Amino acid sequence: MSNRVVIGSQWGDEGKAKVVDFLTLDADVIVRFQGGANAGHTVEVEDQKFVFHLIPSGIMHQDKMCVIGNGVVLDPIQTLLEIEDLRQKGLDTKGRLIIANNAHVVLPWHSAVDKLKELKAGKAAIGTTGRGIGPCYSDKVNRIGVRVGDLLDEKELRPRIENMARIHNEEFKLMFGADPIDPETVIKDYLALGQQIAPYVKDVSEFLYKSLKDNKRLIFEGAQGTILDVDQGTYPFVTSSNTIAGYASCGSGVGPKAIDQVFGVVKAYTTRVGNGPFPTELLDEVGDNLRKIGNEYGATTGRNRRCGWFDATVVRKAAVVNGLTHLAITKLDVLDSFKEIQICTHYECDGEILNLIPNQLSKVGRCLPVYESMPGWLSDTTKCRSWDELPQAAKNYLMRLSELVDVKIGMVSVGARRDQTIVIDMN
Repeated sequence: MSNRVVIGSQWGDEGKAKVVDFLTLDADVIVRFQGGANAGHTVEVEDQKFVFHLIPSGIMHQDKMCVIGNGVVLDPIQTLLEIEDLRQKGLDTKGRLIIANNAHVVLPWHSAVDKLKELKAGKAAIGTTGRGIGPCYSDKVNRIGVRVGDLLDEKELRPRIENMARIHNEEFKLMFGADPIDPETVIKDYLALGQQIAPYVKDVSEFLYKSLKDNKRLIFEGAQGTILDVDQGTYPFVTSSNTIAGYASCGSGVGPKAIDQVFGVVKAYTTRVGNGPFPTELLDEVGDNLRKIGNEYGATTGRNRRCGWFDATVVRKAAVVNGLTHLAITKLDVLDSFKEIQICTHYECDGEILNLIPNQLSKVGRCLPVYESMPGWLSDTTKCRSWDELPQAAKNYLMRLSELVDVKIGMVSVGARRDQTIVIDMN
């Protein structure tokens, strides 16, 4: 089996966790390479539901190794909560989970400033989860951050926390009129957290290098989606990390030659959480039906997801910037009851035809989606387990999506369970 990257090809929430869970059956090591606890990945196995924010979703397989890479910003409190939740459900993470010692740590200042900035921005707010992801990445780039390895040694941690306190407490006072955070409390609390996660902390790049030398099969698990990438997305309404496939190398400490395939996960329609442009958004009964049938509510925040028809300009952009080799199309079953289904084939903007969603935010806001209609199949696909069992209209729809974005279909999901997956072409 090839080493695979699994990334979101829209605005996130495409169902990456289910795809990773399924592909993990043929893998040895699963690596989360970016993002933080602002991403929620949900997997259903038999009668149990698992929601992950930081731990790779492959952890449910007892014979697999899971890695949190250096590109992730780690909230140790959330990590320990997930470890405990898994333990209570009968899954032991000891010896199966590794945390990069050079991943950056989300601290109380980060979540506090995240919320304060959003509050101060008012109507101009980005719509963050308030979990401190952006401020943590900012401190990383500004070279004042704290890394996981620092939590294991007070001599390393103390000067870093004291420096951060000087900077951020002054910011709280002058910009927001907010109370300072006591650095001594943070030092005490995070040294204790460091001791709890210490058994998991290692040099991830060394571990992955040895895994590759031993011909282990790797899956690199991304969070959020391509159009939320800090460089390639609808900036500034984006996340604070690089969500595209190329960052799998940077965020895990392996060379790009280790990657063989890139699976782009897409819903059979489109959703988005948070503020920002969304050209195919449906602000009508159809959009409401997509939300209700698809249970489109954020796994992290519970917020309503905005819903719309499939947007080929978005997924084409994902194909270009990620080098997609396969599509993994999820939630086809959500469309089972629609008599007619629309597909956005391209945009019209200022008299110009656009085949890719543009980089300029103001231009995206002026884009008008151009649709083509296809007949629905008005039948239950949730029991289908092969391509031949799908209704012909559903197969026609899927083939049209593949044709529009020029990427072959690797797999199709017709429900939340692991067994509700149709394999098409994994080569």
